[in-house]
Amino acid sequence: MSSSAIDIQEARARSVSINDEAVTVDLVDVDLVDGRTIIVPLVWFPRLWHGTPMERNHMEIFGDVTYIHWPDLDEDLTVAGLLAGRQSAESLGSLRAWLASRRTTPKKRGARRIT
Repeated sequence: MSSSAIDIQEARARSVSINDEAVTVDLVDVDLVDGRTIIVPLVWFPRLWHGTPMERNHMEIFGDVTYIHWPDLDEDLTVAGLLAGRQSAESLGSLRAWLASRRTTPKKRGARRIT
């Protein structure tokens, strides 16, 4: 097994933040326990991108700190997937159904509009 595969499998998150005040693009920042930081565009994960700041800030890190879960957005990411550069694999149909279900609930402050 290569050392990079070992690094990916053993990577664990210390903290996660959403930087939606970046100059050019909103970002997901994940600080790892080994000192590295993963930074990926928020748009890679449409459910996070369409979430409100409150929804994006409500997350849980679990599974020996290798999984990140946003319960309000039904989004799950793995640290290994982020390190491997994996974007959301959700189908467009599934995303559209999820977005439609959000339109039927009361509007939340700061929600992004779908164009």
